[in-house]
Amino acid sequence: MSGVVYALLWIFFRTLAWLLFRYRVVGVENVPREGGILIAANHASYLDIPMLGCSLPRRTAYLGRQDLFPIPGLRWLCEWLGWIPIRMSRLDREGFGKAIGLIKQGKAVVIYPEGTRSLTGELGSGRPGLGVIVAETGCPVVPAYLKGTYDVLPPGAKWIRLRPITVIYGKPLDFTADAKRAMGKEFYKHVSRTVMARIAELGQVAQRAEASEPMEVQ
Repeated sequence: MSGVVYALLWIFFRTLAWLLFRYRVVGVENVPREGGILIAANHASYLDIPMLGCSLPRRTAYLGRQDLFPIPGLRWLCEWLGWIPIRMSRLDREGFGKAIGLIKQGKAVVIYPEGTRSLTGELGSGRPGLGVIVAETGCPVVPAYLKGTYDVLPPGAKWIRLRPITVIYGKPLDFTADAKRAMGKEFYKHVSRTVMARIAELGQVAQRAEASEPMEVQ
């Protein structure tokens, strides 16, 4: 039943995005249709989850801070649909354990490595939780950049603004070889730095496209 609700919400947000935000998705062919993967994206708006979700060709679970949906009924609904609440004060082994379990089952999980929304729209630093998941699963990481969600609904805004939104996906990053050379915190930091650098590169691709240059994702 949750699959039906998820599909209906996917159609609703995709249609809304096309009608209001001149919605574009670039590089979605870089997202594997099967197998366990971790998708890592920048985070600047409450719109990031629905705008990322309706760009993906497969159902996805989302890691998010536990106070994101404080209303009991809404919280239950979001968890039913795939939201995984995470405590932010420390590494939440229960929440991350759920994500790891899903990936090992061949599912897709989205993480926002910055851990919270950017107050300026600029990309922040990544947290080590990203590397923990990769270390435990050996899964590839698909970097993603959401351009325009901050302009449409920045933190503190009460109303959306009609601005273009583009979602860009890069090629999957494989850390199998790196895991043989580094362990623990060193590996976690390496994964986080590498992924955040790639997300930043995708942001630069989006900026060039805004300047009317061809959008090419490597």
